[in-house]
Amino acid sequence: MRFNVLGPLEVFIDDRLVPLSGVNQRATLGLLLLNANKTVATSRFVKSIWGDDAPITSRKMVQNAVAGLRRIMSTSHSPHAEFDLVTSSHGYMLRVESEAVDLTRFRRHAAQGRAELGARLPEEAARTLAEGLALWRDSVLADLAEEGISWPAFQQLEKERLAAYEDWAEAGLLLGRHRELVEELDQVASVEPARERLCRQLMLALYRCDRQSESLAVYRRTRGALVELHGLDPSQTLQCMEAAILRQDPKLLEETPPTWPHPATAGRSW
Repeated sequence: MRFNVLGPLEVFIDDRLVPLSGVNQRATLGLLLLNANKTVATSRFVKSIWGDDAPITSRKMVQNAVAGLRRIMSTSHSPHAEFDLVTSSHGYMLRVESEAVDLTRFRRHAAQGRAELGARLPEEAARTLAEGLALWRDSVLADLAEEGISWPAFQQLEKERLAAYEDWAEAGLLLGRHRELVEELDQVASVEPARERLCRQLMLALYRCDRQSESLAVYRRTRGALVELHGLDPSQTLQCMEAAILRQDPKLLEETPPTWPHPATAGRSW
């Protein structure tokens, strides 16, 4: 059995997509998967699904959703399946193999790629991070978001996704892939104008493509967004990037020969 949350919620038994019934069941499973191998209190299910407008029967509705999920899991015929939906005194826990959940695999790839980047192994980092980013089919639990559900974890996971993307782009720049990166970086940075690391990466890619004036325009855009959104000036790191471009510092052109995989982009929501 495999569970996917990096996009619309999906459950697979072997290669068969399992139908889930109704938003309550999908939201119950989604919350269990975001907290895999941890107990989730029944009160948290009620608050997460219905907010302050929970019906009187909400706890019973959670119980029914859990019972339905157990019936679905019982249809798995794998003798080696390592998952179980456990009831505790105050809630429920989904015990599941970490590799069975796409979120856990993404986090493993992101951590490994970041470590490889820190070790100055950009080819390995780019490959690892591309594999992790390719797990994203859309925004996290996109089907639940369409139903009006918005959990803090959604925003946190999008931040993790963006950080992994920045690491992947950093590896690409180290490998000299600025021409392949520049338009995509511009697209992502336009959605996240106050993201300084993205700004620095786009400035560098533009400069290496002999587009110095556009590079400086990106700096001005980010500076304006930082002031407007946060009342802050750009960091010293970003100011130093602007100064280096203005003086055409030759160090900005240093790069190494590339062998660089690209993540799948079909589900990208930036």
